[in-house]
Amino acid sequence: MSLGVRDEEKHEKYSSRQEEEPPASRCFRCCDPGAPMYQAIPVPQINITILKGEKGDRGDRGVQGKYGKTGSVGARGHTGPKGQKGSMGAPGDRCKNHYAAFSVGRKKPLHSNDYYQTVIFDTEFVNLYGHFNMFTGKFYCYVPGIYFFSLNVHTWNQKETYLHVMKNGEEVVILYAQVSDRSIMQSQSLLLELRDQDEVWVRLFKGERENAIFSDEFDTYITFSGYLVKPATEP
Repeated sequence: MSLGVRDEEKHEKYSSRQEEEPPASRCFRCCDPGAPMYQAIPVPQINITILKGEKGDRGDRGVQGKYGKTGSVGARGHTGPKGQKGSMGAPGDRCKNHYAAFSVGRKKPLHSNDYYQTVIFDTEFVNLYGHFNMFTGKFYCYVPGIYFFSLNVHTWNQKETYLHVMKNGEEVVILYAQVSDRSIMQSQSLLLELRDQDEVWVRLFKGERENAIFSDEFDTYITFSGYLVKPATEP
């Protein structure tokens, strides 16, 4: 009886130990019935602001890109306010002006029967840029081109009137009136093509008869005029 009791106690002792020990671990699939539920472990979060460095230096400017397509023309804007009047420009070179004109007269009569005389004028009506020299009685060309000239004189009773329009020392045209009992107005006109520094003037001719033109201090009977018709620089 004593042996039986001991075995029984021994059996109870071992059986109680086995109950206290935890069961051995085993694998489960999530789809298996009765699978144990595990709590999800949170993923650790990293603070990015702690890892952000200091601002770097500005880099070099890149190469300019290609131009884009031209856009359409926009609508016309409103008219702006009128600007202020500009200042006067500097005067131009006199030799480059495409203008030339003169008109002069003489109030004194002139006689000649022994030698040629250049007719000197004492009255200036127009003398643009001073191209006509009142001391020499000659017109000097500073603007090459085509010029128109006109000569008007008054004859003297019982005297011959004989003059030439001269160009560079050569007679170009003549103004002539025979001896008459009546004095009359005589005129001559012509076109001349002049080059730079050409000279045009009026000369009283030397003849066998007394040669004269009439005028007085009250009226102007003798006039000589000229002006540029077309400059040589124009086509």
